[in-house]
Amino acid sequence: VQLQASGGGLVQAGGSLTLSCVISGFASENFAIGWYRQAPGKQRELVAAITSGGITNYADSVKGRFTISRDNAKNTVDLQMNSLKPEDTAVYYCKTVLYGMDYWGKGTQVTVSS
Repeated sequence: VQLQASGGGLVQAGGSLTLSCVISGFASENFAIGWYRQAPGKQRELVAAITSGGITNYADSVKGRFTISRDNAKNTVDLQMNSLKPEDTAVYYCKTVLYGMDYWGKGTQVTVSS
């Protein structure tokens, strides 16, 4: 089981980025996938998640700005981030839970300058 996050970078406030999580090693279409982030000195938090059926949920802080989507044919889950704010600066991770075990991808850094 592997999850690989990519797409981070440096962007000005108000800008956009799209993160991508490429999944391999299991039938990802049957499982929920989440995007999390961890800012320096803070706990890791859920940003957005999508179920196998395509139902989504978002942290209040990103509602209306971020969109999570999945492409089961490509085994990817993307996080489109618009209207980025400096407080969105963090390392972003994708995660799934298989049979009670957490599987995390390596993070990708997102830095939003003011």
